[in-house]
Amino acid sequence: MDSVPVIGGTGALGYGLAARLARAGVPVVIGSRDAGRAEESAARIRDTVEGARAEGLENGEAATRGPVVLLCVPFRNQSENLTNLKGVVTAGQVLVDATVPLAAAVSGKATRLLGVPQGSAAEQAQEMAPDGVAVVSALHTVSASTLADLDAELDEDVLVAGNSKDAKRRVAELIGRIDGLRPVNCGRLEMARHIEALTPLLISVNINNKTHAGVRLTGIAEPRW
Repeated sequence: MDSVPVIGGTGALGYGLAARLARAGVPVVIGSRDAGRAEESAARIRDTVEGARAEGLENGEAATRGPVVLLCVPFRNQSENLTNLKGVVTAGQVLVDATVPLAAAVSGKATRLLGVPQGSAAEQAQEMAPDGVAVVSALHTVSASTLADLDAELDEDVLVAGNSKDAKRRVAELIGRIDGLRPVNCGRLEMARHIEALTPLLISVNINNKTHAGVRLTGIAEPRW
């Protein structure tokens, strides 16, 4: 089975996803600007998840280790990371962008969305990615803290958007390995601007209801890809 690089894997969302994937038997590579921090997070996963295959590397090296790369960094770091990865990710790879342009990135409120000239963080990522790298938008509505709590049960949908049907199918297969997550095809990458906007909404819902709500779509017996 191919390894899955998680850029930003020392952060809350990235770590939670890596831990859940590792528990599902998927080899993961934690990426960080600091290889030492990355290995610390990988060691934590190995200590927590029996039989986990996890290693930690510097972002650039980590990104070369698998065909589907998860980008789980704050919006303020997205552009820098994409610039640094330009000479590393190559045609044929899929970049899963989980970035949300929250106002908190510029010391604003986490319940407000920033405007992005391209329309969404995912579309900005596609503009910055090397030719032949397909960007898929996903994983914006799953609570990072819930993911990291391996005792917590998941039961929600993951909204997926992208211009490549094959790339979306590959990402959906990966997400579907995590118990309790159901990937749903939301169409082309331009839909990411609507998906990303759900994050500040859920933050507000969770603050006001003291919970970790997710998203569940009704009327879909089996998502189509």
